[in-house]
Amino acid sequence: MNTRLKVFLFCLACVAFIGLDRWTKLLAKEHLMYSQPKSYLHDTFILEYVENTGAALSFGDNLPQPFSFWLLSILPLGVIILLFVYVMRRVKEFSNFKLFCFAMIVAGGLGNIIDRIIYDRHVTDFMNLGIGDTFRTGIFNVADVCITAGVIGLFFVYLNTQKGLLKPDNVTD
Repeated sequence: MNTRLKVFLFCLACVAFIGLDRWTKLLAKEHLMYSQPKSYLHDTFILEYVENTGAALSFGDNLPQPFSFWLLSILPLGVIILLFVYVMRRVKEFSNFKLFCFAMIVAGGLGNIIDRIIYDRHVTDFMNLGIGDTFRTGIFNVADVCITAGVIGLFFVYLNTQKGLLKPDNVTD
């Protein structure tokens, strides 16, 4: 595939995932903020509005505001920028699936950073999965799903490359 097309599709996927994340967070603010949690499939899937000032599972929630801003907004933004530069430098070598995984990670990271900057460290979370009260995830959002799915996808790419099922990125047809 043409390198320019790969870059365009990578950027388009990032914009689409960020847009989906922003849209679902706005819907959560509109429909869940002042209402009781909504349960589906016998509490397997719960929609509940939460504003998280920490990282995953509210880690770092009690940090002072300036430290929190640098640690949870600026540092991750720097990492996302470095990741974007890495992808752009190697875009020719990456498979479409690997590029898609990186797009999910970049978009998910940016989606949560946008929330932190716009809403003074608060990230909108609203989804919860589990079985009963004993086995539940933390409350998360679409950006978190993108990051997780992207990392899992890259893990499978790595495993398949190690097993010889896929060619390494630097080997071309």
